[in-house]
Amino acid sequence: MPQTTAPFTAQDRYFFSEGTHARLYDQLGCHPLPGGGARFAVWAPNAESVSVVGDWNGWNAEAHPLRHEDTGIWTGSVSEALPGQAYKYRIRSRHGDYQVDKADPFAFFCEHPPDTASRIWPLDYDWQDSDWMATRGPRNALDAPLSIYEVHAGSWRRRDGNFLNYRELAPLLADYVLEMGFTHVELMPITEHPFYGSWGYQTTGYFAPSARYGTPQDFMFFVDHLHQRGIGVLLDWVPSHFPTDEHGLGYFDGTHLYEHADPKQGFHPDWKSSIFNYGRHEVRSFLISSALFWLEKYHLDGLRVDAVASMLYLDYGRSHGEWIPNRHGGRENLEAIEFLQNLNRAVYREHPDTLTVAEESTAWPRVSRPTDMDGLGFGMKWNMGWMHDSLAYMHQDPVHRRYHHHQLTFSLVYAFSENFVLPLSHDEVVYGKGSLVNKMPGDNWQQFANLRALFGYMWGHPGKKLVFMGGEFGQRREWTHDGELEWWVAALEGHAGLQRFVAQLNRVYRATPALHQLDFSAEGFEWIAADDAERSVFAFLRKPRKDAGPPVLVVCNMTPVPRNNYLLGVPAGGRWRELINSDASEFGGASWGNFGGVEAAPVRAHGRMQSLCLTLPPLSTLLLEHTPHA
Repeated sequence: MPQTTAPFTAQDRYFFSEGTHARLYDQLGCHPLPGGGARFAVWAPNAESVSVVGDWNGWNAEAHPLRHEDTGIWTGSVSEALPGQAYKYRIRSRHGDYQVDKADPFAFFCEHPPDTASRIWPLDYDWQDSDWMATRGPRNALDAPLSIYEVHAGSWRRRDGNFLNYRELAPLLADYVLEMGFTHVELMPITEHPFYGSWGYQTTGYFAPSARYGTPQDFMFFVDHLHQRGIGVLLDWVPSHFPTDEHGLGYFDGTHLYEHADPKQGFHPDWKSSIFNYGRHEVRSFLISSALFWLEKYHLDGLRVDAVASMLYLDYGRSHGEWIPNRHGGRENLEAIEFLQNLNRAVYREHPDTLTVAEESTAWPRVSRPTDMDGLGFGMKWNMGWMHDSLAYMHQDPVHRRYHHHQLTFSLVYAFSENFVLPLSHDEVVYGKGSLVNKMPGDNWQQFANLRALFGYMWGHPGKKLVFMGGEFGQRREWTHDGELEWWVAALEGHAGLQRFVAQLNRVYRATPALHQLDFSAEGFEWIAADDAERSVFAFLRKPRKDAGPPVLVVCNMTPVPRNNYLLGVPAGGRWRELINSDASEFGGASWGNFGGVEAAPVRAHGRMQSLCLTLPPLSTLLLEHTPHA
């Protein structure tokens, strides 16, 4: 059934002007009416006149002018307007000789790029994911196993060189994610964007899934299908900046409505895009409404908020004299901080079983702490420091790793200061950085052994996991958005073994409380050997809550030299069985190991009364679970 809409009430006007209105999409934009036709509403406070032009009136600005209401909103109903028809707002500004056709900021659907008009579209859909929605809270919780597969919808797979639509993509992706053991999919932005090469990070349609891959109902089917298969869906969302395309948000009504007027605050020099004016209350309402829209109308399980660091710092990407200090003379963007706090309050108030994740690359404190603790209120934060240090370490020739030992231990100094996600994201496999496997030193065998060792260390390390598509099977070439992944290499030696290894890591990770239950608490971690730089060996324990299961010992040997009779102290006697050996032959390794497990002996080591005498395979990670005697 067509959804209904109503003009703003006095309460709506208050919340809109206060910056806390969280459901503007129910009233602004275009809404088909039950008896036919459609109602239009657009915020353009500095317009002299606004008309809706579209397919039904020959794009004639005289045919359907809108009337001005309070709070700068223009409204009107058009009986001839039909679902599927294209439209824009023709806006004449009261400031100078300015007239422009703008897409609807609240459009639910848009024309297929490069066309830029909005489309009249209802959001009716018969959801079948009630079981998932009723139980997703524990699946998205801080103590749950989260292993996230990051996907770009246009280049994961294609058919005859063409995009798969959302309905075609859903079963193929769900089958693969289940086979690989990931818990969640994270989509790079599918919010509508004019330039495909921006990967979605230059958003114009903050309420519209990209028409490149189908209709809103097609995207609903995608989310619905993954939910029915037990897979969570996260979306990259970009409130940090927007493109300057004429049909978009920029200079919307002849004034800098959504962006700061001063380019020192309103223009991003690195991305050549506009920066939202977070101090304007109506802009905050727009962005918060967008965030809640995707969670509510599309049942998404969370938002990964892009480029948070660029929002927090007024001097981000700017030289001296190119930025304006805040009212205290500092570089912190106080308005953006308040917006992010309000955003997270709204998300967790309305949808407490979802999560927000910050891509924040600095040491800003309390990103993932509650707002009543002076935090930003995010559920989690990407650990960019871990990513940088780990890849820098692994890039070293193993003979030099002894001099860089701290790069793998340093992350544990701050590992519990935030609720971290460990990302190996798309940003690390583009722009000449090379694919994950090509970052690894050595010959073909050593490259794959190194990458398996890195993944093993990553899955053992505190924090949730994220891997960008293609990394899980060792794609050789850099990712490109203009084609699909190198699926043909997944059947080759080394690649297939790596793929099996990641699947096994996910299975073990999900089934083992010690590996995920206390990700964000120091009680879940204990160093065994942190200082064996000479042999590039690392060993630590992961522990679950009391009585929730046995501890797991993680041991990494980051040289191509096998270590026989390596003594490691452990907290308890009994058998320690191998859960994972990255050097197993099924993963492409040489089958060095411990025949499935080792008995602890009453020999002192590392300050403990019991110890294991291990064989550490070359370039490997072992995970051993304590199995006490009956």
